[in-house]
Amino acid sequence: MANVTWNVARCHVPHPGNIVPGTGRQEHFHPRFIKTFSKYRTPFPFHISRSNRPGNLASMGMASCNANVPERPSDFHRTVWGDFFINYSSEPLQAWKSEEWMTERANQLKEKISGLFEACTTPVEQLKLVDTLQHLSIDHHFNKQILTVLSSIQDTEFNSTCLHEVALRFRLLRQQGFRVSLDEFNRFKDENGNFNVHITNDARGLLSLYNAAYLFTHGEADLEEAILFARQHLESMRNNLEYPLAQQVNRALHLPLSRTLRRIEALHYISEYKAEPTHNSSILEFAKLDFDLLQRLHLKELKALSRWWKDLYSEEGLAYSRDRVVECYLWSYTAYYEKEYSRARMILAKIIAIIILTDDTYDVRATLEECRKFNEAIQRWEESAITLLPDYLKKLYLKLMNIFKEFEDELKPNEKYRVAFIRKAFQVLSSNYLQEAEWCHGGYKPRFKDQVKVSTVCSGAPFAAVGLLVGMGDDVATKEALEWATSCTDAVKAFADVTRFMNDLCSFKRGKNKNDVDSSVECYISEHGVTADVACAKIDSLVEDAWKTANRARIEHNELLPAVQRVVNITTSMPLMYGNNKDAFTFSDGLKGVIKRLFLEPVLL
Repeated sequence: MANVTWNVARCHVPHPGNIVPGTGRQEHFHPRFIKTFSKYRTPFPFHISRSNRPGNLASMGMASCNANVPERPSDFHRTVWGDFFINYSSEPLQAWKSEEWMTERANQLKEKISGLFEACTTPVEQLKLVDTLQHLSIDHHFNKQILTVLSSIQDTEFNSTCLHEVALRFRLLRQQGFRVSLDEFNRFKDENGNFNVHITNDARGLLSLYNAAYLFTHGEADLEEAILFARQHLESMRNNLEYPLAQQVNRALHLPLSRTLRRIEALHYISEYKAEPTHNSSILEFAKLDFDLLQRLHLKELKALSRWWKDLYSEEGLAYSRDRVVECYLWSYTAYYEKEYSRARMILAKIIAIIILTDDTYDVRATLEECRKFNEAIQRWEESAITLLPDYLKKLYLKLMNIFKEFEDELKPNEKYRVAFIRKAFQVLSSNYLQEAEWCHGGYKPRFKDQVKVSTVCSGAPFAAVGLLVGMGDDVATKEALEWATSCTDAVKAFADVTRFMNDLCSFKRGKNKNDVDSSVECYISEHGVTADVACAKIDSLVEDAWKTANRARIEHNELLPAVQRVVNITTSMPLMYGNNKDAFTFSDGLKGVIKRLFLEPVLL
């Protein structure tokens, strides 16, 4: 995958140097359990330098403490894409096949694969089929069949003594929101509760156990122990495994499957699946066709979005903000890539662009007084409020109002009420941006709890979590789902916590700039009078707690699972955006490789 590095998302296990898939480079991470493995402490891989205003879903933003002049040039480099996607003209997907032929062929294969569910004669065969479809990122075509199969398996006694099969069942059911007991793994333990020695040479089983255990929730220490056990033995055998298992083990040790972006995993597995002893040629052909056909749609969306952004960004007075519309689209794509979510994907990409633009306005352009007036206008949300603002903010404010009107125009009459939810979420975001600006200008160090309450909202995650639902269908974007997202609880709060705390850990290790607002790490040190290591351990534990909360949300909100899953999806985008201690969103050269692979390079038949 070019030279893009994805760093492990704070796994609390010893993690020696790994070869980063697709780069041939080694990366060293040493996340740890709080007590047992404190010697492995290293800087967190996400880096967001507050002086250069990278930011979560765009921001950790506050107005610069020195923003006392009307305008200052930003340090953001120009877009690496320019008008590339506006001018890009796609060549035929396959030189010897038309798009129409490929679509027809894909439909034929889809019907053939649907029949495989009936052809499966055992629960194990069904589980392996579902796992294959998910790894290849084509499971969205078979959602109903998959739910039927997993519901049946969940209600059926499962007496397998194969570690791989038991762990696979555990992971697939938990991902689907089913409750699965930890006792499933007791059959592989001795009377003292330790894993049996005979499974230590079962690489496939250990890999499945490892990936399954990362779906742990609060209070499941046995699964944390399973992670350590599986990692220890996978590390010892990783250099002696054969293709493709060796590659799959390396990827998992680098980043657990549940925290890996699905389309990136699909690109790996498409090249590996043929080497699986039980591979199905129809499934592989369908996966390639589906990826290429979807890629064509994504290119059309990128062209339209780039044109929209160019019209907005070219306005006089907005050049201080980051020009990152392609990266905004990529972020939206991590939440959903499927054809049926084209409208939702475009709306979310625009919402992320709004977050970027608003954050940079508060931070690198507006004075404190302008921040106050800008927020007042956003809270009023009426055209007459422009009288409060200087000329450049008048233009921005009117454009923001117009964009929200565009969102409403894209929705059906019975869906238009959704815009009120994202408008409210945007107003909450703006208020918290202003609060951080006030703290910064006043030299005030908030209490840890107060800092976290504000800065997690300023991550942009709560606004994005509401926004990602707006363009989805009625089966997902219900009023109940929107109210759940707006409440900023469980999975949404976990999304905000992961982004906030990961950034703070990395920023603290990298060093503070003179205009930086105090991070959660610094506030914790000040309030509790502890060392930096103790404070980092606390924040580190909060990151892992957030992942557990996200996992628990799948189970506790089963009726909202489609909405919950999209929030979890976008949470897993963090290593992509901020791996290798660099904000790849702001300094976006680092994303060029993955963008090319996902959107510009077909998977040839």
